[in-house]
Amino acid sequence: MEEGKSASLGLATRYWRLFVNRLAYTMQSDKPGNNGKHYYYKPKDGRRLSREAVLQHFNGQITIGIYAINPETQRSKWVAIDADYGNALEDLLKLQWELLRGGVEAALEKSRRGGHLWIFAEHPLLARDCRVYIYNLATRLRVPVKGGAGLAEGIEVFPRQDRLGDAEFGNALRGPLGVHRAVGQRFWFYGADYRLDAQLDYLERLKKITEAEMSGFVKGLSMPEEFQPKQKIVLPPYDPARHEFRILDHVGPVQRRSGNYWTRCPSCAEQGRDRSGDNLAICVADPRKYKCWAGCTKEMIRVAVGCPIRNRIAS
Repeated sequence: MEEGKSASLGLATRYWRLFVNRLAYTMQSDKPGNNGKHYYYKPKDGRRLSREAVLQHFNGQITIGIYAINPETQRSKWVAIDADYGNALEDLLKLQWELLRGGVEAALEKSRRGGHLWIFAEHPLLARDCRVYIYNLATRLRVPVKGGAGLAEGIEVFPRQDRLGDAEFGNALRGPLGVHRAVGQRFWFYGADYRLDAQLDYLERLKKITEAEMSGFVKGLSMPEEFQPKQKIVLPPYDPARHEFRILDHVGPVQRRSGNYWTRCPSCAEQGRDRSGDNLAICVADPRKYKCWAGCTKEMIRVAVGCPIRNRIAS
C-alpha cells in the first residue's frame, strides 16, 4: 500500500466509517462459473467483516460485497444507484446534477458497464426514506428504474428493501475501491486522484445528508404506485401432478445451484440480453416460484413464452 501496513489499516478504518453498516458481507469468487461470471457468496465459515478484510479488499486479495441495511435499525449509511445499461452514465449524471441542486452531493464511481452513484448520510437513515426519495426523484426525471413499468433495463437502488427481518440480508453491492475479479481492475470515483488516500479524502469531504434533511425531502411523498410491493399471493402446496403452467416446460437447459435452477430468461432473450444464460432463477422445491434477476416481471416472461397471465394465482 501507499504508506505501509499501519497507514493502510488507517485507510481501512476510514473506509469502514463510510461504507460498513453491518458485519455480514459477501466475497466475489476468484474462479468464474461455467458462464464466465464471478459470483458472490457469503463466507461459509460465518466470519464477520473486519478491517483486515477491508485491507485485503484494497490489496486485491479479495473483493467484498457490502449490505446497505442493518436489520437491527432498518437504517443505512449510504444510498447507491447502480446503472449498467446503454446510456447509464447520462442518467447518473442527470441524477447527480438534480441531487446537487437540492443540496445533496453524490459521488460517481466507474463500473464495468456504467457506474454507481453514492450518497452518504451523517448518521444512518431509514432505508424506507432513502428509497422513497430516490424513486420519486427518478420518476420525476424520467430515469428508467429496472422492473418499473415492465422495464428490463434501468437503475437499481440500494438499499433494495424498506426493511429486513432479523435473519435476512437483503442485497449486497460490490464494495468500492476493490479489484473486480473478472477484469482485475479497480474502478475509481470521478473527482479525485486515482490513489486510495485521495479517493477517501474526496468521499469524506462530501456533504452528508442529515436526518432532518431527509425528513424534509420525503415529506408528503410515498413510494410511486408502480414500485409499491404487490400483494403477496399464497399458493396452495405444490403438486407436480396438478395441471397448471410450468415454466420449466418453456425454458432451455438448466443448471442447478443453491436450491435453484438457473437458465436463460425468455424475456431477456427477446431483447438480446442474458448472453450468459442464467438470469432466470427457478426454485427447485417449488418451480412455480421464479425470478429474473435482470428485472423482467412474471408478466413479461409469460408473454415471451406465449402463455400470458390470465389468472394471477396460476402464475
